[in-house]
Amino acid sequence: MKTTILSIAILLILSFTNVSAQHEIYFEGHGNTLNLGLGIGGYSSYYDNVGYTLPVLNVNYEFGLAKNFTLAPFITFYSYADNNYRTYVTPIGGKGTFYLDDILHAGSHWDFYAAGSLGFAVVSTRWDSNYNGDRTYFQSTDPLYLDFHIGTEYRISRNLGIFLDLSTGISTIGIALH
Repeated sequence: MKTTILSIAILLILSFTNVSAQHEIYFEGHGNTLNLGLGIGGYSSYYDNVGYTLPVLNVNYEFGLAKNFTLAPFITFYSYADNNYRTYVTPIGGKGTFYLDDILHAGSHWDFYAAGSLGFAVVSTRWDSNYNGDRTYFQSTDPLYLDFHIGTEYRISRNLGIFLDLSTGISTIGIALH
Protein backbone atom coordinates (compact mmCIF):
# COMPACT_ATOMS: atom_id res chain seq x y z
CA MET A 1 0.00 0.00 0.00
CA LYS A 2 2.83 2.40 0.86
CA THR A 3 4.41 1.65 -2.51
CA THR A 4 1.16 2.45 -4.35
CA ILE A 5 0.70 5.77 -2.48
CA LEU A 6 4.36 6.66 -3.04
CA SER A 7 4.06 5.81 -6.76
CA ILE A 8 0.92 7.96 -7.13
CA ALA A 9 2.60 10.86 -5.28
CA ILE A 10 5.69 10.67 -7.51
CA LEU A 11 3.49 10.47 -10.61
CA LEU A 12 1.51 13.56 -9.51
CA ILE A 13 4.70 15.51 -8.75
CA LEU A 14 6.17 14.62 -12.14
CA SER A 15 2.97 15.54 -13.97
CA PHE A 16 2.81 18.97 -12.26
CA THR A 17 6.49 19.53 -13.03
CA ASN A 18 5.84 18.73 -16.70
CA VAL A 19 2.84 21.08 -16.91
CA SER A 20 4.83 23.85 -15.21
CA ALA A 21 7.75 23.42 -17.62
CA GLN A 22 5.42 23.52 -20.62
CA HIS A 23 3.79 26.69 -19.32
CA GLU A 24 7.18 28.38 -19.01
CA ILE A 25 8.14 27.52 -22.58
CA TYR A 26 5.13 29.42 -23.98
CA PHE A 27 5.04 32.33 -21.56
CA GLU A 28 1.99 34.58 -21.95
CA GLY A 29 3.73 37.83 -20.97
CA HIS A 30 3.97 40.65 -23.49
CA GLY A 31 6.86 43.04 -23.94
CA ASN A 32 10.64 42.81 -24.15
CA THR A 33 10.24 41.69 -27.75
CA LEU A 34 12.23 42.66 -30.84
CA ASN A 35 10.05 42.43 -33.96
CA LEU A 36 11.72 42.32 -37.40
CA GLY A 37 9.31 42.50 -40.32
CA LEU A 38 9.33 42.62 -44.09
CA GLY A 39 6.23 43.62 -45.94
CA ILE A 40 4.39 45.73 -48.46
CA GLY A 41 2.63 49.06 -48.36
CA GLY A 42 3.73 52.60 -47.92
CA TYR A 43 3.03 55.74 -45.94
CA SER A 44 -0.29 56.87 -47.40
CA SER A 45 0.71 60.43 -48.32
CA TYR A 46 3.63 59.11 -50.36
CA TYR A 47 2.08 55.78 -51.32
CA ASP A 48 -0.69 57.59 -53.21
CA ASN A 49 1.92 59.46 -55.26
CA VAL A 50 3.68 56.24 -56.25
CA GLY A 51 0.57 54.28 -57.28
CA TYR A 52 1.86 50.78 -56.41
CA THR A 53 2.85 48.77 -53.34
CA LEU A 54 6.39 49.03 -52.05
CA PRO A 55 8.71 46.61 -50.22
CA VAL A 56 9.07 47.71 -46.58
CA LEU A 57 11.42 46.92 -43.67
CA ASN A 58 10.05 47.50 -40.13
CA VAL A 59 11.78 47.14 -36.74
CA ASN A 60 10.24 47.74 -33.31
CA TYR A 61 10.92 46.81 -29.69
CA GLU A 62 7.95 46.23 -27.38
CA PHE A 63 8.01 47.27 -23.72
CA GLY A 64 5.28 45.82 -21.51
CA LEU A 65 3.34 48.59 -19.75
CA ALA A 66 0.40 46.56 -18.43
CA LYS A 67 -0.79 42.95 -18.56
CA ASN A 68 -2.16 43.22 -22.11
CA PHE A 69 -0.62 46.47 -23.34
CA THR A 70 2.79 47.29 -24.85
CA LEU A 71 4.41 50.37 -26.28
CA ALA A 72 7.03 49.97 -29.00
CA PRO A 73 9.27 52.58 -30.56
CA PHE A 74 9.56 51.76 -34.26
CA ILE A 75 11.47 52.66 -37.37
CA THR A 76 10.40 51.71 -40.88
CA PHE A 77 12.20 52.10 -44.17
CA TYR A 78 11.21 52.01 -47.80
CA SER A 79 12.31 53.64 -51.00
CA TYR A 80 11.03 54.18 -54.51
CA ALA A 81 12.34 55.73 -57.69
CA ASP A 82 11.33 57.22 -60.99
CA ASN A 83 13.44 58.17 -64.01
CA ASN A 84 14.34 61.51 -62.39
CA TYR A 85 14.55 60.87 -58.65
CA ARG A 86 14.85 58.42 -55.76
CA THR A 87 12.86 58.98 -52.56
CA TYR A 88 13.66 57.44 -49.16
CA VAL A 89 10.87 57.39 -46.56
CA THR A 90 11.61 56.59 -42.90
CA PRO A 91 8.61 56.65 -40.55
CA ILE A 92 9.67 56.88 -36.87
CA GLY A 93 7.33 56.78 -33.88
CA GLY A 94 5.56 54.65 -31.32
CA LYS A 95 3.16 51.72 -31.63
CA GLY A 96 0.66 51.00 -28.85
CA THR A 97 -0.59 47.40 -28.83
CA PHE A 98 -3.53 45.90 -26.93
CA TYR A 99 -3.41 42.09 -26.74
CA LEU A 100 -6.76 40.31 -27.10
CA ASP A 101 -5.61 36.88 -25.86
CA ASP A 102 -7.78 36.91 -22.72
CA ILE A 103 -10.87 38.11 -24.59
CA LEU A 104 -10.43 35.52 -27.37
CA HIS A 105 -9.30 32.73 -25.01
CA ALA A 106 -6.25 32.18 -27.19
CA GLY A 107 -3.98 29.21 -26.54
CA SER A 108 -0.49 29.69 -25.15
CA HIS A 109 1.10 29.54 -28.62
CA TRP A 110 -0.99 32.42 -30.00
CA ASP A 111 -1.16 36.19 -29.51
CA PHE A 112 -3.84 38.35 -31.16
CA TYR A 113 -3.77 42.13 -31.05
CA ALA A 114 -5.11 45.49 -32.20
CA ALA A 115 -2.70 48.43 -32.38
CA GLY A 116 -2.13 51.98 -33.50
CA SER A 117 1.06 53.73 -34.64
CA LEU A 118 1.75 57.43 -34.39
CA GLY A 119 4.87 59.23 -35.56
CA PHE A 120 6.35 61.22 -38.38
CA ALA A 121 7.95 60.38 -41.70
CA VAL A 122 11.41 61.62 -42.59
CA VAL A 123 11.54 61.97 -46.37
CA SER A 124 14.60 62.53 -48.50
CA THR A 125 14.40 62.90 -52.27
CA ARG A 126 17.49 62.88 -54.49
CA TRP A 127 16.93 64.32 -57.94
CA ASP A 128 19.03 63.47 -60.96
CA SER A 129 21.46 66.25 -61.76
CA ASN A 130 20.01 66.73 -65.26
CA TYR A 131 16.38 67.08 -64.04
CA ASN A 132 14.97 70.57 -64.71
CA GLY A 133 11.41 70.12 -63.35
CA ASP A 134 9.76 71.01 -60.02
CA ARG A 135 12.05 69.75 -57.23
CA THR A 136 9.57 70.77 -54.48
CA TYR A 137 6.87 68.32 -55.62
CA PHE A 138 7.04 66.04 -52.52
CA GLN A 139 7.75 68.74 -49.91
CA SER A 140 4.07 69.68 -49.45
CA THR A 141 3.08 66.28 -48.01
CA ASP A 142 2.15 66.12 -44.30
CA PRO A 143 4.86 64.27 -42.30
CA LEU A 144 2.32 62.89 -39.76
CA TYR A 145 2.40 59.10 -39.68
CA LEU A 146 -0.77 57.32 -38.48
CA ASP A 147 -1.47 53.60 -38.93
CA PHE A 148 -3.95 51.09 -37.45
CA HIS A 149 -3.11 47.38 -37.12
CA ILE A 150 -4.57 43.97 -36.38
CA GLY A 151 -2.28 41.00 -36.12
CA THR A 152 -1.27 37.68 -34.68
CA GLU A 153 1.87 35.95 -33.51
CA TYR A 154 2.53 32.23 -33.26
CA ARG A 155 5.12 31.34 -30.62
CA ILE A 156 7.40 28.60 -31.86
CA SER A 157 9.30 28.59 -28.56
CA ARG A 158 9.74 30.77 -25.49
CA ASN A 159 12.21 33.02 -27.37
CA LEU A 160 10.96 32.89 -30.97
CA GLY A 161 7.71 33.66 -32.76
CA ILE A 162 6.45 34.48 -36.23
CA PHE A 163 3.93 37.27 -36.80
CA LEU A 164 1.57 38.73 -39.37
CA ASP A 165 0.66 42.42 -38.96
CA LEU A 166 -2.07 43.78 -41.27
CA SER A 167 -2.53 47.52 -41.29
CA THR A 168 -4.01 50.52 -43.03
CA GLY A 169 -0.60 51.47 -44.43
CA ILE A 170 2.23 48.98 -44.01
CA SER A 171 1.57 45.24 -43.55
CA THR A 172 4.41 42.96 -42.50
CA ILE A 173 5.32 39.37 -41.78
CA GLY A 174 8.35 38.59 -39.66
CA ILE A 175 10.00 37.13 -36.60
CA ALA A 176 9.61 38.09 -32.96
CA LEU A 177 12.58 37.61 -30.65
CA HIS A 178 11.48 37.42 -27.00
